[in-house]
Order: sequence, then C-alpha cells, then structure tokens
Amino acid sequence: MTEQPASNEPEQEFDLSAFRNALGRFATGVTIVTTTDAEGRPLGMTMSSFNSVSLSPPLVLFSIDRRANSLPEYELAKGFAINVLDQQDEELCMRFARALTDKWDQVPYQPGFERAPLLNGTIAQFECKPYARYDGGDHVIFVVEVVDFHVQPGTPLVFYSGKFQQLSDGNKASDDVWPLAIHY
Repeated sequence: MTEQPASNEPEQEFDLSAFRNALGRFATGVTIVTTTDAEGRPLGMTMSSFNSVSLSPPLVLFSIDRRANSLPEYELAKGFAINVLDQQDEELCMRFARALTDKWDQVPYQPGFERAPLLNGTIAQFECKPYARYDGGDHVIFVVEVVDFHVQPGTPLVFYSGKFQQLSDGNKASDDVWPLAIHY
C-alpha cells in the first residue's frame, strides 16, 4: 500500500445542511421509543434512527440527540419499547416529535417489559433491555437487547427526503430471501 501525498487543496467547509439533506435520501421507517421515568411516568419520542444490529444475541439500536430533555431518563431506563408506526400514524408521530408537551393524552397503550409503553395499533413492537451505549457525536447510541416482540398487519410509515411517503404496490416483489448469500 502506498502512502498518498498530502493535498495542497484548502479544506472545504463541511455543509451540514447539505449533509442532512443527503442523509434524507435514505428512506426510513418511523418509530416511537418509549420508557418510563424514575416515578413510573411514561416517556416517548419519535425516532427514525432505528436499526437491526445482531440476530444472536437479538440486538437493535436507536439514537437520541444529546439536547433531548428526556435523555437522562432514557440513560437510566431499565426497559424500552420500540413501536414501529403504521402509515396511518402521522399524527401520533408528530405528537411524540414535540418536546415538552402532553404526548400521552388519550393515547392507548399497554405496559410492556419494565413497564415501557406498548402503543396500541403499531405494526411492530420490540420490548428491550439495555445492552450498551456509545458516543455518537451529537447523539447517544443505545444498543438494546430484544426480550420480546409483536407484529401486527399494516403498512409502515415511511419518511424520505424530509416528508412522509407511501409505499407503492406497483413493483414486483423479489423472491430472494434475506440475508442474501452475497453478504457472507
């Protein structure tokens, strides 16, 4: 391997707005991650930073902005519920995206693992316990172990390029089964 000579080009300023827009080109599902505070009150926030990590052990991750008011409670939580939203849940998504509001007014839920709220009507729910936390720059990355999960029929709420989108049924479904052999 040869060492590349240092560039004499001046470093360009990193355009955070353009970077954020470029990240928005990756379509994501939308979740509401819930837990309870030390007094047992429900907490929840909308997140699209949800991803699978491992099948064995069953791990997933989400990340929380360091400026979030409830970050300290999430860091102390003993259980989480990741509620995957249906395309009909835009209002619920927006409600839980707002800070310092009464998010729980007339929102039906059931207590899950460590009393983390499982929201009624979501298309998937993952009940989780803490596994690890990592520094993620302006976010904290939570890796959590799934202890139970539930799936209901529905179509996911999708966020792409700064707005909600609908999935199209017009494309032929692939017969390939994940994970593809090319991954190994």
